[in-house]
Amino acid sequence: MNQQKSMLAQWLRVAGAAIVAFGAAAVVHAQNAIESVTSSMQSGAEVIRVDFTQPLAAAPTGFAIQSPARVALDFPGVTNAIGRNAIEVNQGNLRSVNVVQAGDRTRLVLNLKQATAYKTEIQGKSLLVSLEPVAGAALAASTPSAFAENRNRDMLPLRDVDFRLGSDNTGRVIVDLANNQVGVDIRQQGKNLVVEFTKSTLPEGLRRRLDVSDFGTPVQLVTTQQVGDRVRMVIEPRGEWEHSAYQSENQFVVEVRPRKIDPTKLTQGVGYNGEKLSLNFQNIEVRSLLQVIADFTNFNIVTSDSVTGSLTLRLKDVPWDQALDIILQAKNLGMRKNGSVLWIAPKDEINAKEKMEFEAQAAIQNLEPLRTQSFQLNYTKAIQIAQGLTGTGASSGGGGGSSTTRILSPRGSVIAEARTNQLFVSDIPSRLVQVAELIQKLDIPVRQVLIEARIVEASDTFGKSLGVRLGGGALNNNNAIGPTTFIPGTATTPPNLISTPTGSNFVNLPSTGVSGNGNAPGTFAVSLFNSSLSRILNLEISALEADGKGKVVSSPRVVTADQTKALIEQGTELPYQVATSSGATSIAFRKANLKLEVTPQITPEGNIILTLDVNKDTVGQPTTAGFAINTKHVQTEVLVENGGTVVIGGIFELTEANDESRIPVLGEVPYLGALFRTRTRTANKTEMLVFITPKMITDRNAAR
Repeated sequence: MNQQKSMLAQWLRVAGAAIVAFGAAAVVHAQNAIESVTSSMQSGAEVIRVDFTQPLAAAPTGFAIQSPARVALDFPGVTNAIGRNAIEVNQGNLRSVNVVQAGDRTRLVLNLKQATAYKTEIQGKSLLVSLEPVAGAALAASTPSAFAENRNRDMLPLRDVDFRLGSDNTGRVIVDLANNQVGVDIRQQGKNLVVEFTKSTLPEGLRRRLDVSDFGTPVQLVTTQQVGDRVRMVIEPRGEWEHSAYQSENQFVVEVRPRKIDPTKLTQGVGYNGEKLSLNFQNIEVRSLLQVIADFTNFNIVTSDSVTGSLTLRLKDVPWDQALDIILQAKNLGMRKNGSVLWIAPKDEINAKEKMEFEAQAAIQNLEPLRTQSFQLNYTKAIQIAQGLTGTGASSGGGGGSSTTRILSPRGSVIAEARTNQLFVSDIPSRLVQVAELIQKLDIPVRQVLIEARIVEASDTFGKSLGVRLGGGALNNNNAIGPTTFIPGTATTPPNLISTPTGSNFVNLPSTGVSGNGNAPGTFAVSLFNSSLSRILNLEISALEADGKGKVVSSPRVVTADQTKALIEQGTELPYQVATSSGATSIAFRKANLKLEVTPQITPEGNIILTLDVNKDTVGQPTTAGFAINTKHVQTEVLVENGGTVVIGGIFELTEANDESRIPVLGEVPYLGALFRTRTRTANKTEMLVFITPKMITDRNAAR
C-alpha cells in the first residue's frame, strides 16, 4: 500500500513538472496577449482601444466588409486574455466586438452599424482603431472615400486613361498610374461617379472626353481634367448600376456594371456573386493575402510552395471571388477547386501536374485488363453501331477508318453478329461504360412519317379552223341537173348538203382538224350554176372548233423513318444510241419518270422539315437521236406542320398560235380572197402543282 502511494506521488510530481514546462513553453510561444477592448469618442470620431501585454511590432493586417458592416484585424502570435469572446458595446457606430483565437493567431472583429473607413495607430502597448464618422446616407454618398492614401512627395503624371468592354456589358475604366503610391479618392456624387488622383498631373494628350455610349454599358461619358494638384475623373453612367474599384500594382480599375434584379434569386447580379470586401495592402506577401481570402470565405486554400512574391493591392466593394481572380491574374497563378478546398499554384505547375496525371491514366489504360461485354440491339443494326464504334462507317466523315471518331480505345475491338443482331465489345471497363451509354441513346425506335403527294397537271386546249373547197366541171346535155340533196348527219358523220353534178376541184382548202388531231371537220356544200347550165360551180365550206380540258392527277404515298430518304419512281425508259470510243454504237436508256424523293426531319416542336425532289417527265417529240424528254422538276426544303399541306411548285405554260394558208394571188384579193384561204387558231395552256402533306405516325396501324 505504501509502495502504491509512493508511486502515485512520484507520478504527480512528474505530471506537475510537465504541466509547468508546457505552460512555460506556451508563455514563450505566445509572447503577447489582448488584455482589454474599450470604446470612446475622441474629437467626433469613435476610437476603439485594444490593450496588449506587450507593444506590437507592426500594425495589423485587416479588411473591411460592406454588408454586413465589419472590420477584421489579425494579430499573429497573440492570444485572448480577456476571458470572453464577445463584448457588447452598442455605442455610436459600433455594435459589438468579437475576439476569436485560432491557434497562435487572434482575430478582432468590429461589428458596425454602417460601413465606414478606419485607421490604426500604435501607442505604447495599445492599438487605437479610429472609425470615420457616418453622418447619414446622403452625406456619406457625397463625402470623399479614401481609396488609397498618397505617399508620393512629388507631383507625378498619369500614364494612360482607357476604356474597355468587360463581360456581361461591364464598363471598365483603366488608369495607368505613375507608381503604386498614388493616392486615390472615389465617391458617388449625384448620378455620377467621381475619382480623384491626389498629387498627380494630367498630360495634354489625356485631357479629353471619352464618349463610350456605343459600347452598350452603363457608362456613357468619361471626362478627365486637371483640378489644382489633383486629376479629377467624372464617370457618367445611366440606368441602374453598381460599381467596384481595385488597384493591382500600378493599374487602377473602376468597373461599372448594370444592376439586374431577379426576384427568384437570393443574390442579385451576374458574374461575381461573392460577399463584397475592401482591402488595402502595401507590398504584402501573396501567401498572406491568400490566407486573408481564406479566412474571409468558407474555403480552405492550399498554396503551393512555389507561390512567392509580394503585391500591392487595394480593393473597395469588390466581391471576394473577383478579388481572388485579380490576385491570381496579377501573379500568373492558377486555381483548381475540389469540394471546399482550393489549390493555388503557378499555371505552369498546374498544367505539368495535370499532364502527368493524364499520362498516368493513359499508362494504366495500356496495362488494364480487357473485358468483353455483349449488347443486344432491338431497333438498330449491329453492323452500323460497330462501324460507329471503330470509326470506319459514315460517321467518320468519309475518312474510311479514321481514328478521329473512334470511340473504342486503341486496344478495343468489336464483333457484330448479324443473325442475332448482337454486339460483342472487348475493351477496358471505362470505355465499356461509355459504349453502354452510347448504345442506350442510339438503340431507340425511330419515329415514322407518312408523306402524301398530289401532283396535279391540268391542260386547257382550244382550236378553230375555217376552210373552203371550190370546184367546177362541164355538163353534158344528157345530164340532168337534179335538185340539191341534204344528207342528215349521223353519230360519226356531220350533216352534208350536196348537189348531184360533180366536177374536179380547182380550189381545195379543207380543214383537216385542229392541229391535225384527226377530228373530221363539219362540211357544208352547195352547187352554183349559170343560166345556160353549161358550168357547174361546187362550193364546200368546212369549219371546226374544238375545246378540250383535261386534268391528270398523280398521288404517290410513302412511309419513311425520321431523317431517312424515301423514293417512289414510275415511268418509261427510252432507248437511244451511244457511240463508244472504238466507233461502235451501243444502246443506252434514259428515264422519263414520275419520281418523288423525300427526306423528313421531325423537329422538337412537332413540325416536319421536308427535303423534296419531285420529277414529272413525259415523252416528247421524236428526234434523229431519239425521243426528247419533257421535264418538270421541283427541288426544295420546306417546314410543314404535322398534318399540314404545302404547295411547293406551280409550273405554268401558255402557247398560242395563229396559222393561215392560202392560194397565191387569189388569196390576196379583198373580200373574195376569203374563199381561197384557211385559218387555224390554237391555244394550249398547261399547269402543274405539287401538294405535300406529311403526317407523323404515332400508332403502328396508322399507315395501314
